[in-house]
Amino acid sequence: MSKLIRVELGDRSYNIHVAPGLLAQCGQFCRDLKLGHRCLMISDANVAPLYGHIVRESLLEAGFMPHVFVVPAGETSKSQATLSLAYDEALLHGMDRKSFVVALGGGVVGDLAGYAAATFLRGIPFVQIPTTLMAMVDSSVGGKTGINLPQGKNLIGAFHQPSAVIADLSAFTTLPDREYISGLAEVVKYGVIQDADFFASLEKNADRILAREPETLAQVVARCCECKAEVVRLDERESGLRAILNFGHTLAHAIEQAAGYGKFLHGEAVAIGMAYAAALSVSVAGLSNEAAERIIRLLEKFGLPAAVSGLNWSAVRRAMKTDKKNAGGTVRFVLAREIGRAEPGIEVSEELLEEVWNVIGQ
Repeated sequence: MSKLIRVELGDRSYNIHVAPGLLAQCGQFCRDLKLGHRCLMISDANVAPLYGHIVRESLLEAGFMPHVFVVPAGETSKSQATLSLAYDEALLHGMDRKSFVVALGGGVVGDLAGYAAATFLRGIPFVQIPTTLMAMVDSSVGGKTGINLPQGKNLIGAFHQPSAVIADLSAFTTLPDREYISGLAEVVKYGVIQDADFFASLEKNADRILAREPETLAQVVARCCECKAEVVRLDERESGLRAILNFGHTLAHAIEQAAGYGKFLHGEAVAIGMAYAAALSVSVAGLSNEAAERIIRLLEKFGLPAAVSGLNWSAVRRAMKTDKKNAGGTVRFVLAREIGRAEPGIEVSEELLEEVWNVIGQ
């Protein structure tokens, strides 16, 4: 059941380890990487009580000096205020340029910890230990780090690759149903944008995936990581191809902002965004109606939303203006030509944006 995926980026290359029981081995992984003795382990109030002691003990046994910084769970911790507190904790712990950061948690913790590592003393190493499906298949891989501003998500950030990603599949046993299902949105995304065969396997194995069958999940997580590793290898800093990973995210980020961070989990918003992008793709990119229906059926099979209610289009459209893919004030979308092939940078008319919203945004 153990999987090893290599992210090839020259001197920034690293391994993704996927298997059950890896949390207790993280100290050895860090020692093999020849990282400095002091480290700041950043986790959140949900994850730290479950796994913080295992990781801390593993680091201690490997000869490291870990200091634990626990932040509130949720998107609000991706803030300048929390980042400043992380710097304070690092300095109090006596960390220097030979020290490193450990991110133990979901995507919020990984983004925050990664950006702290990218900017503390002009950059120190960090290790990703994702504990959610969302983080394992997406946010822990590829080196995107950052925090939010009141005006929008991830508007402050840096590309800073981890030294390793340690994905312990045992963490799924304590992951709440809503969080687990949220992560499946990013899993579906890889099938839509890159791998039609993988999409078909998700359709075929949906019940096993929902039941969290270990061997099936090992295959799913590994394949998603392989997909992302390949895109990152070809376009590390999102100058072109890597933008396909944002399929569904233009509307998703706008929904999260307009609704208030915390109302929707990220994957829930991404699922709605993918349903929206699928409908746009039929009108603009040549996606067949049958393919769009398959996308929506799979999202719904996994218990993900494909529509939203209670949000005003004007508020959502204003939030879209801060999307990082915009150019010259024009919203640009990642759209699917067919299942397994997506294209970034496609302009969509204002009329069509609102017309499709009126279908999915009731």
